[in-house]
Amino acid sequence: MKNVFRFLLFLIIVNCQLSIVNSYAQSPTDLPTINKVYADGIHSVKLTPVGVDFGQPVMQLNSNERLVLTFDDLPQKDRYLKYTLIHCSHNWNYSPLNQIEYLDGFTEDMISDYAFSFNTIVPYTRYKLVFPTAEMRVTKSGNYLLVVYDDNINKPVLTRRLMVLDRLQANIKPNVTWAQDVQFRSTKQQVDFKAYTGSYTIRNPAMYLHATILQNGRWDNAIEGLTYRNAKSGEYDFSFDNLNRNVFFGGNEFRTFDIRTLRTPADRITSVNFNNRINQAYVMEDLARPWGAYVTNTTLRGYCIYANRDFAGQNTEDYVLVHFTLRCDFQVGEGDLYVFGELTDWQINPKAKLTFNPQNNYWETNFYLKQGYYNYIYVFVPKKKGAKKIDDTYIEGSHWQTQNSYTILLYLQEEGTSYDKLIGVTTSSINEK
Repeated sequence: MKNVFRFLLFLIIVNCQLSIVNSYAQSPTDLPTINKVYADGIHSVKLTPVGVDFGQPVMQLNSNERLVLTFDDLPQKDRYLKYTLIHCSHNWNYSPLNQIEYLDGFTEDMISDYAFSFNTIVPYTRYKLVFPTAEMRVTKSGNYLLVVYDDNINKPVLTRRLMVLDRLQANIKPNVTWAQDVQFRSTKQQVDFKAYTGSYTIRNPAMYLHATILQNGRWDNAIEGLTYRNAKSGEYDFSFDNLNRNVFFGGNEFRTFDIRTLRTPADRITSVNFNNRINQAYVMEDLARPWGAYVTNTTLRGYCIYANRDFAGQNTEDYVLVHFTLRCDFQVGEGDLYVFGELTDWQINPKAKLTFNPQNNYWETNFYLKQGYYNYIYVFVPKKKGAKKIDDTYIEGSHWQTQNSYTILLYLQEEGTSYDKLIGVTTSSINEK
């Protein structure tokens, strides 16, 4: 009888373990694999390598490199936040791998590092996650979607893309210059590169070797799924001459403003005030510049830095209602204008949509931003079906001389495997001053 009882207990334990494994093995969510904030009140999201204010979220496998995620929760809700990682293919589809195949340790963990704002008009909770941790480590390279959620993974707080580099198996040599196609030479930039793999053997590269190019870390205009044009032993050439497969509009230098202090107006701030218990700042009037000569300007290439020069200490940066005004000396077509950059999470944010004020012929908007130093541009989103989703040249113009950074990601699905490894990464700048 005791043996029967022990056998039944053994079966129950085994079934429970299998149920846990199977629940982890299934893809935990069908969320879009994009950078997105889902919960109201979540602001100032950053995912960067530890120790830098901005940079691509890339870390090397089996190394001491780590990434840090930070964000603010303005309502200060009592959240019990967790996170997990989901492996993706080179083109950001879900990979067929189970979580237990690429995560060592737990498949989810808590975000326990948080602090409250100090001496601010707008209260918030600052969350911080540094990973990988001893409780959760990745075991395979490639693309990952970081999902932060409150109790239920199917009701996420935010998602973020990140990349894990395998041991450096491809040395990438980029060449960024003006477009080779004469008709785009003054407005576009071309990103050619060669990948050298040395003795590392790549089988069937025409099918399994892919490259992605990012301009200033943006995913909305990324060039994905590039395959090489020419190859010889250990060398793959991604130069496309005037085929325009690897060209970007140069755009224009980002506009800037500084709200690190609220005591006096700083760079490109005309006035600051405290009205109705709201900190407010007014950015200098902007002019549309779709035509005209290129004017150089040193910027952060769309990024921002959070800081407070008025008070020392952590989490003292307050939130400010920032007012923007844009003057266009031409009639805007069928579409909408938005403020755009890392300050809007590189997304089309409804709060950043401009409306036309007929009394002064300005386009205007205002929304809350954390104290810091900002870059931004104005983009046009046409309403015409089938048109380009985001046109950043409509208001800003485009010049090949513009200072931009390009990140090249090289992926490989090795023969006999079912997932894409990240085997090479490099970043190159053009016209850097």
